[in-house]
Amino acid sequence: MATGKFFREVELPQQKAQEDGTLFPAVLYPNHSADSTATELSDFNDAIRANKPWLDSLLQKSGAILFRGFPVASPSDFNDVVQAFGYPEAFYVGGRASRIKVVGRVYTANEAPPEKGIPFHHEMAYVRDFPTKLFFFCDEEPGAGGETPIVLSHIIYEKMKQRHPEFVAQLEEHGLTYTKVSNEEDDPSSFTGNGWKSTYNTDDKNVAEERAAKLGAKLEWIGNSAKITTGPLPAVRVEKQSGRKTWFNSLAVSYSGPASQEFCCGDTVVELGNGEPVPDHAMEDYLKIMEEECVDIPWKKGDVLLVNNLMVLHGRRPILKPPRRILASLCK
Repeated sequence: MATGKFFREVELPQQKAQEDGTLFPAVLYPNHSADSTATELSDFNDAIRANKPWLDSLLQKSGAILFRGFPVASPSDFNDVVQAFGYPEAFYVGGRASRIKVVGRVYTANEAPPEKGIPFHHEMAYVRDFPTKLFFFCDEEPGAGGETPIVLSHIIYEKMKQRHPEFVAQLEEHGLTYTKVSNEEDDPSSFTGNGWKSTYNTDDKNVAEERAAKLGAKLEWIGNSAKITTGPLPAVRVEKQSGRKTWFNSLAVSYSGPASQEFCCGDTVVELGNGEPVPDHAMEDYLKIMEEECVDIPWKKGDVLLVNNLMVLHGRRPILKPPRRILASLCK
């Protein structure tokens, strides 16, 4: 289907149709014929600015947009694309994933070992000031594996409410509390391995406490390690424009019970805001539901994926044939 003069929506076999027929995610290609002049990066960026209201509407409707076939060849190109959208930058303070700055507003997505998967989560749902939009860019596509699965959060909420209404009622009433013991230095073996110095961009304990407090967290010192407690925070939020309730939390990343032994990183504890444990049987169903409802589209070099962080959970599949290089940028 042609969209304006520049973009066209296409269908991929991995997409899923929502109840109203909207495809998740939306997939956009350049709208030019085979014999036309190849699209240049400046054309793409100009088209983003010119079609920004339509792109925002499509993002709100679908939850995520995959841009494929556009001339985004380098981290610098990706930074230009992010800038073209005009969203304010969300600075990565309080985040637990180990990331390295590449250029401008562009960082590596996660420095965890490639053979490890990363569970579904909303980005930085464990702090008060979280990003609302995420960009991902495929700088180097893997030979196999390494997909970034995505799933609509309101569907997870609805299905969990059907199967575990009492648990969902507790989540809505009490929220969740997250506790993590963070060492001074980063732990490269964990997908939540940032040390407290990297988490708060300082080596001063007093400054770390101040920055944590602004994000709704409390630090307790155990020698040179920090016990970081955040919450209770809402585990279910209302997406304002649609009015839908979304499963906005980091349960799968933080939960370390028997249903999630594959992902347990041993440094985070999550519990209901009233201090009660998260029920294992509900978590087992939750992890299954996300796998049933998610979309996995294999990365191609140059892909740009824009995600509404309020509507969509994302993760990472183990990288079966590295190398793979996915870059990220977070926006308010």
